[in-house]
Amino acid sequence: MSHPTDTHVGKRIRHQRWLAGLTQQQLADACGIKFQQIQKYETGANRVAASRLKEIADALNVSIAFFFEGLDAETPTLEPENQVEAALIRLFRQIPSSGARQNVLRLARDLTGATT
Repeated sequence: MSHPTDTHVGKRIRHQRWLAGLTQQQLADACGIKFQQIQKYETGANRVAASRLKEIADALNVSIAFFFEGLDAETPTLEPENQVEAALIRLFRQIPSSGARQNVLRLARDLTGATT
């Protein structure tokens, strides 16, 4: 049974990997390990050593602290639930114009009927 902290860190690794548009193999290659090890980290089955977490953070362009954000929070941090959501976020961030971003937001609101 994995520790809740290991599970949380693993989820943060997976979500950031998705946002970066990397496969498990690509992240593993960047860290010099096998992709199966990334799978084990992402599920919380294996704990991530501090030195390995630093390598993963560097490969994903985040700080080590990123993986612990929301750990003690009353409300969980918003994370993409799947690769489609992660891809949408990644692509949205690449839109250079704030006006174009607002248009995408309006379209999403129209499609969902949301008012917020």
